[in-house]
Amino acid sequence: MGAWCEETLAVHRSGEPVETKLHRIAEKARKEPGFKFTSLYHLMNKDLLRGCFQRLRKDAAAGIDKMTKDIYGANLETNLASLVERLHRMAYIPQAVRRKYIPKAGSARGRPLGIPSFEDKLVQAGLVRILESVYEQDFIEDSYGFRPAR
Repeated sequence: MGAWCEETLAVHRSGEPVETKLHRIAEKARKEPGFKFTSLYHLMNKDLLRGCFQRLRKDAAAGIDKMTKDIYGANLETNLASLVERLHRMAYIPQAVRRKYIPKAGSARGRPLGIPSFEDKLVQAGLVRILESVYEQDFIEDSYGFRPAR
């Protein structure tokens, strides 16, 4: 087994909080730019998704499922357990995106806006957190587009 596999497995089994794991991954990515991360899916767990849930806007528009943060949060632990179980079984299927048209200045046609379901927003936020820990290290300090704290 290569060194990269041992490192990834050690992170997986450590029992550390997700934030610590993401910080360690970011450090590894910064120190070893050529390192290939091969097993990050285990980080998509209840702790990570719970943190993402807390960060999502309360007033965000509901998707086609009409689910809001308040409704999802009423049974948060059960909902997160079900979501993680489906993700790890590879049975999670993203829902269709609700299409809404918002007014566009200088045009009679509106600008299309896609509104994902609440669970899709959670999964996307989780993936962003994991991938940011790896790829944020590759960007130069003068790059600001859609980056955290920029």
